[in-house]
Amino acid sequence: MIVHAYYEEDPRVRRQAETLVAAGRPVRVIGLRRPDDRVDSVLSGVRIRHLDVQRHQGAGFGTYVREYSAFLARATWTAVRLHRSERFGVAQVHSPPDFLIFATLPLRLVGVPVILDLHEAMPEFFRMRFPSMRNPLINWTLRLQERASIAFATRTITVTDAMRDRLVSLGHARDSVGVVINSPALSRFDAGAYPERRFMEDGSLRLVYAGALTPTYELDVTLRAVAAVHQRRPDLGVAVDLFGRGDSDASLRALADELGIAERVVFHGRIPIDDVPAAIAAADIGLAPTRLDRFTALTVSGKVYEYAAMRRPVVASRLPTVERDFPGDAARTYPSGDVDAMAAAIIDLVDDPEGRERSVAAAAKVVDGLAWDRVKADYLALVDSLAGGSPEGRPAGAA
Repeated sequence: MIVHAYYEEDPRVRRQAETLVAAGRPVRVIGLRRPDDRVDSVLSGVRIRHLDVQRHQGAGFGTYVREYSAFLARATWTAVRLHRSERFGVAQVHSPPDFLIFATLPLRLVGVPVILDLHEAMPEFFRMRFPSMRNPLINWTLRLQERASIAFATRTITVTDAMRDRLVSLGHARDSVGVVINSPALSRFDAGAYPERRFMEDGSLRLVYAGALTPTYELDVTLRAVAAVHQRRPDLGVAVDLFGRGDSDASLRALADELGIAERVVFHGRIPIDDVPAAIAAADIGLAPTRLDRFTALTVSGKVYEYAAMRRPVVASRLPTVERDFPGDAARTYPSGDVDAMAAAIIDLVDDPEGRERSVAAAAKVVDGLAWDRVKADYLALVDSLAGGSPEGRPAGAA
């Protein structure tokens, strides 16, 4: 696997890699290196080669292009060197960037099949992330690299039906694009493995958000909603725990000070994936505030699944994918950007215990049916079909 990310912090990549290893298919990951990482490490049986390419989260467009290009070059050379000794049976490239798939060109030339895993719609992502770069030439270039990347891949998978429908509308054959949803593993998100917190058992309302602190997620709306809840219902003692990092950190801290709720907002920073379930279990309501735009309309928040798996009621912005997967009261949704509606959804969960329990039960039913434990067989079958049979019939390191 090749991923322009810190492997330890990417839940989708880790789920897939750990599933392959547990099923007897050895995995080598090529990813980014954090300051304290060794060049080579092993995590849950997955062997990782860390490349020393600096990550610039929240940087400008040109910086992203240079960083992606540097990683592409390093990953290509590393994949070739590792293939000489490990003889890969399948290569999988996780986007963004889509064109990172061309790091596997030497492997394709010697017959190794390649999976492209489109985590995001890269053209829509860059339109959202860099509004000043919205011009026909850049948009054409982004779509061209996406089309070329999919054409190069042996198989393409993505995260939602909406993403696949988008690709089909652009001319790709429906049967050439599979969907591997971004749902949690119940073995990791197991509510029964943590001490039970009864709703507001200590007399305070604890909200939790576990994810990136970036403009994609409307955490500014969240803080304003917390302030509104506190103003309307000071008896609730509302507070919010934010777990994550990103380029919005400083502006969010300043906003909390401006709103007079700094003591009600705790910035915990990034925590390991294995610690996220405990953080959710210690809260009363899980928040999934995603800013709705052309990019996020194609995605589903993995946080909604995680909160549901941990049997916590969910307040989420009204994305098409959330409404489809969590219909009715399974998640309390609000129009993206609407502070008053978000605050009202939070208060409604407090004041309606029976409705809250129905919501938790409905969401749990959804996530139990869509959890990684239920759908991973299709992913394993895809890898095996490309690798040419059972893991015993392939060389060591074949996945």
